Amino acid sequence: MDIEDVYTKIEKQLDQNLPFVVYRKADSMILHAVFQGNSQIYKVEDYTDSGFVFAPFDTADKAVIIPSEKSDYCTATILSQTVSSEKRTSGTIGNTLFAGSETQEKHIELVKKGIKAIQSDRFKKVVLSRKEEVSIPDSFNSLHTFKNLIQYYPKAFVYLWYHPKIGTWMGATPETLIRVKNNDFFTMALAGTQPYIDTIDADWGTKELVEQEMVTSFVMSELSSVVNDIQCSATYTHKAGTLLHLRTDISGVLENENSGIEKIIKVLHPTPAVCGLPKDEAKSFILATEAYNRKYYTGFLGELNMHKDGVVKSNLFVNLRCMELSNDKAILYVGGGITKDSDPEKEWEETVKKTETMKRVLL
Repeated sequence: MDIEDVYTKIEKQLDQNLPFVVYRKADSMILHAVFQGNSQIYKVEDYTDSGFVFAPFDTADKAVIIPSEKSDYCTATILSQTVSSEKRTSGTIGNTLFAGSETQEKHIELVKKGIKAIQSDRFKKVVLSRKEEVSIPDSFNSLHTFKNLIQYYPKAFVYLWYHPKIGTWMGATPETLIRVKNNDFFTMALAGTQPYIDTIDADWGTKELVEQEMVTSFVMSELSSVVNDIQCSATYTHKAGTLLHLRTDISGVLENENSGIEKIIKVLHPTPAVCGLPKDEAKSFILATEAYNRKYYTGFLGELNMHKDGVVKSNLFVNLRCMELSNDKAILYVGGGITKDSDPEKEWEETVKKTETMKRVLL
């Protein structure tokens, strides 16, 4: 399908209030699109379904899916000029509606509570987040912003997801939850953040290195019961847009491709990189203390049991670096991993850097 035909189809789906998702994988110039033929909400009962899944942070709520059997799927090649010729306006997109000293104080207090809970041995790590609402003009176009994301984040999974009964989300996430091709399994442990400045030869502090080791050890330990021949790479620095992260790759073989994915999701989601360790204690603290609903932020999304090239593939990603579009505003979601060595002021500054990165694509 021609790329402009795909973009025309997206506009048509929006006009008709019909669900769709359009996405581009890392290091790829292929655009994928799944267009649902009705406006119904389909929930995931188990993970044997086929389609594009969109799951919330809170596992008490079911994931939704754009089912393959109810949808049209197509691909198109992204022309380089389609991306690079997008004109960017100077100036700002709008005003941050609910940020400032009050938001800063609340987040710093939240981080202090997290550190105190860690010091009292409630858990070893917790990931604490906040949202920031930014006004957007009437001329704002979600498809135009999606094209900006493609340009800014060549090494991320970039998506635009819409359901008339749920909302519009878009993002550019660097983190794979799981990748399965037949029985072959892959995931990653991702932690630590610092700005990219000219080189990936970065110096990492003790806090980031300890956090990464905790995440890797948890994933390896928990998956060893459901994945055969599990192996992990050395930890290395990974560039994602304007940020650097510590990353460790983990692979193995599933005993049974049909039952394996659901078991792995239950083990991994929410990951230590977006929740904490031990997971259950950290999650309880988040739900009781953050004072807002993360919704699909730090949930996961992607291809589930989709038949391609004669094989069954699943490619699921943690929903990071994302935003929710609602009426005249964009809601940005950001967070960071808290350990006993965290500095509340620096944790606030890290969230500010992350929102600045996302605001850039809104210009």
